[in-house]
Amino acid sequence: MKKISLILALLMILSSFVACTDNGGAGTESETTAEDETILIEPINDNYRTFYQIFVGSFSDSDGDGVGDIRGIINRFDYLNDGNMGSSKSLGVEGIWLSPIFKSPSYHKYDAMNYYEIDWRFGKEADLKELIALCNERNVKLILDIAINHTSSFHDWFAYFKEARIKGDTESEYYDFYSCVKTDEKQSGITYQEIDGTDFWYECNFSGDMPELNYDNEKVREEALNIAKYYLGLGVHGFRFDAVKYIYLNDTKKSVDFWQWYMSELRKLSPDIYCVGECWSGEAEILEYYGAMNCFNFAMAQAEGAVAKAAKGFSLSTYTGYVEDFQKAVLDKNQDGMVIPFLSNHDMDRIAGTFIGEKNMKMAANLYLLSPGSPVIYYGEEIGLRGSRGSANTDANRRLAMMWGDGDTVKNPTGATYPKKNQIKTTVKDQKSDENSMLNYYSNLLLIRRKYPEIARGVYKSISCDDNLGGFAIEYKGESTVIIHNTASEEMTAEVGKYIDLPDLELCDVIGTSSVSFENGVLTIGAQTSVILKKIPA
Repeated sequence: MKKISLILALLMILSSFVACTDNGGAGTESETTAEDETILIEPINDNYRTFYQIFVGSFSDSDGDGVGDIRGIINRFDYLNDGNMGSSKSLGVEGIWLSPIFKSPSYHKYDAMNYYEIDWRFGKEADLKELIALCNERNVKLILDIAINHTSSFHDWFAYFKEARIKGDTESEYYDFYSCVKTDEKQSGITYQEIDGTDFWYECNFSGDMPELNYDNEKVREEALNIAKYYLGLGVHGFRFDAVKYIYLNDTKKSVDFWQWYMSELRKLSPDIYCVGECWSGEAEILEYYGAMNCFNFAMAQAEGAVAKAAKGFSLSTYTGYVEDFQKAVLDKNQDGMVIPFLSNHDMDRIAGTFIGEKNMKMAANLYLLSPGSPVIYYGEEIGLRGSRGSANTDANRRLAMMWGDGDTVKNPTGATYPKKNQIKTTVKDQKSDENSMLNYYSNLLLIRRKYPEIARGVYKSISCDDNLGGFAIEYKGESTVIIHNTASEEMTAEVGKYIDLPDLELCDVIGTSSVSFENGVLTIGAQTSVILKKIPA
């Protein structure tokens, strides 16, 4: 019987048999090179990538003012992607999502005063251009976060709009720039604020400081399109669109129709544009937007989401069945659609606080990073960063400073109150030198994902061997790959052939916290561990 220790399991990432990696996928072929311990992976040229979400003001500070900035991201680029995608020396992300960078009165920047001006705290347009060039050099896609459903109340458009309403100037081009009604026209479920001295109320579903634009106005549509065109012209690769259902809140059809028009116009300029929408809603409504763009999968995220539950030992078959069903629903809606899984983001308590120890956290990483589509890592997740609203009830506690450990001067955002004693006790610097750290685990896991292009691109079919043992058979370009997870706290054994008709499988890679053996079709897999099996060509 072939025994694979945990150390050997990790080394296998760098020294797998060509038979396990010559899968005819997106051009992946690997071999061992003794000098640099690197496997050869051909660059990808599509949108199936692992993205890394950066809350810019909290990531890395380049000028000592305590606020993260674009230059800080440039300085940390080797941490994210050092250009060697066949190595696990960097995190190895293939896409970066920046939180809003436009001029704004708030720390979070979701209320733009000027979409064409980089906020002075974050840098200048020249810095953005340099970051774009670096992304292109490393084959990383850069997407900008844009909230176009509302602006800041300090935006010039809103000042002109209020002036026109107060004066009754119906000839002003800004008179109908924002969603506005009279007292007797207000709708249930929509939030309004009165314009002083008038009988007009403007829509403001997030805050009175964030008035909602009126997308029945063709001029507003034109302005929204021009913003995206401008940044595409600078070279960004796409966008994350905030609050997509708020274009026409409570009217899904009108919102979807808008986004279909909007995206069709953007694709005329950039056919391979990468865009993802935030529709924080139930699955049925999320799927409606797939006719226009991919959307985040909220059911997989957060403490009570499908991933966290499975990682903590709840029914694995429930999770795998859900992934299969949701991917099918996405493809039925849009044959080019992809699942966008994640564990947490800037609007949620950090996922590390859900788990007592690192084992379950690592298992959660396996479950969603070895799943279809384009997963998103929230900055700091890879080191186990914590943060939650708690009794202070502020999202600043979810957006705390990255812990570099090397003198970076970035500070927590305005309003943060999260106790330091509850924060992680290690840093990036500490974890880099610890082969068993969360950071090195994530780096190895992402290397496995890059090594097998079918993980991102294939069609998934659920496999259930036991309540805590199962996974997927993945079909891609006529070949099959099997991923098996053990989410239990003890070793599990299964005769794989009883659950899937794929003879001649070979163990190719292991990622987890325990040892594994596979002989004569019998898989013995330790606790909180995942394996990749492939059919070996004759």
